[in-house]
Amino acid sequence: MESHSSYRGEDWSPQRLVFHQNLESFADRVGLIVGLQSNGKISQEQAYTEIRKIWKELKESKGTLLR
Repeated sequence: MESHSSYRGEDWSPQRLVFHQNLESFADRVGLIVGLQSNGKISQEQAYTEIRKIWKELKESKGTLLR
């Protein structure tokens, strides 16, 4: 399920590649959460809480990988 596209930036580095994969994973997870909420499987509050949690994880990975 987790197929990542290749990173083609001119400023390629292993850290940027990892962050790119984290960003794609974030987008995939947000899509799944929105789908669950839209189908009534989770509440809006649960969706918001989960998206906020994974946003913080992405933000921390950016700070760690792209200093």
